[in-house]
Amino acid sequence: MTANDLQPNEYNVYYQTYISKVGEVELLEGLESNCETILAFFRSIPDYKLEYHYAEGKWNIKEILQHIIDTERIFAYRALRIARMDPTPLPGFDQDNYVLPSKASSRSFKGLLAEYKAVRKATLELFKSFDDEMLSAIGTASNSRLSTRAAGFIIVGHENHHVEVIKERYL
Repeated sequence: MTANDLQPNEYNVYYQTYISKVGEVELLEGLESNCETILAFFRSIPDYKLEYHYAEGKWNIKEILQHIIDTERIFAYRALRIARMDPTPLPGFDQDNYVLPSKASSRSFKGLLAEYKAVRKATLELFKSFDDEMLSAIGTASNSRLSTRAAGFIIVGHENHHVEVIKERYL
């Protein structure tokens, strides 16, 4: 199953930006291969750029990486709840409210990379545990429909989106 197999009723149109950045890759393959690609990309960034802000009020690279980690955790949690047929609507989250409390700028970059890798490993194992019925399950998150499999593709596309932003505005 690729992102092209998703139906429009499986996610809010807002997420099309991310889903469009996944390409023709199977979900599990995308989660797995993107891990090494993302790690290699972030490791290639010079240390002096890690706390650079391209404009006032914009996140630095360490904060972007923490945001990618936090967002993956949230979407993996959503996927778990939806796959387990939990009918409870899941709330949204304000990504900007997570940045300062994360204290990403004061963390070691090596630690952030290790956390990213650990979170991805957990996400990958979670998605490996889902069968077709679980992947096709649809719940409610942020007042919109969301399928388990769409949550997985959003994780992959979201990090691809941020890599593009970093290349365009930070490097």
